[in-house]
Amino acid sequence: MRGPFHRRNRHPGLDPGPTRFSGIGRRERWRPDQVRHDGRAAGFTLVEMLIALAIFGMLTAAGVALLSVSARTQETSDRLLAELGELRRVSALLTADMAQAAPRLWRDGDGRTQRAFTGLAGGDALLSFVRRGRDIGEGLPTLQRVGYRVEAGQLRRLAFDQVDGGGAAVAVPLLDGVRTIRLRYRDRNGAWSDDWQPSDGTRLPAAVELVTDTERHGLIRQVFVVGIGR
Repeated sequence: MRGPFHRRNRHPGLDPGPTRFSGIGRRERWRPDQVRHDGRAAGFTLVEMLIALAIFGMLTAAGVALLSVSARTQETSDRLLAELGELRRVSALLTADMAQAAPRLWRDGDGRTQRAFTGLAGGDALLSFVRRGRDIGEGLPTLQRVGYRVEAGQLRRLAFDQVDGGGAAVAVPLLDGVRTIRLRYRDRNGAWSDDWQPSDGTRLPAAVELVTDTERHGLIRQVFVVGIGR
């Protein structure tokens, strides 16, 4: 049975292919070139590939730049933390030594009596005094003689084996690149002086001011109280 829209094939043996209707009573035949037009969505053109590569290159460059900035930031942070740790170590050692200062006279290698606390304004030998407690060894006397001096642009702490005599000392470097160091000493009346050499050899200063100028940290001022640990 033939429908109202059936059309007789004028060429038997040749399949005209599927037909479709567009609108009312109008039909369109399938065309082979429609495959090419519809198949373009399955691939990329050369221009699209170049644009994608350009975007990928920009993202890669941005990632490398971000990693470089992060690495430099971490390096700077590590350096600043190391510098801050160095200053804190110096401050902690001086605070502990000054707080434990003892009014005890001592004798040098020639047997001459020395003041319990001797301090100069600057130069190589800065401080020399006796403190309570030892930071090395066990079962040894509780008193220890310590000193601070500058050698080859480096601030060092000296810890002597014996309170009296000219025994060996353990030197610990504290600050590098020292340009200048200035010290002042405050007495019990509140007066400041550039050195501490009182007539009473057992007399201790009330406080010590330390001003350091180093290549790494610049100018730094610190004040330490003396003898609060007794």
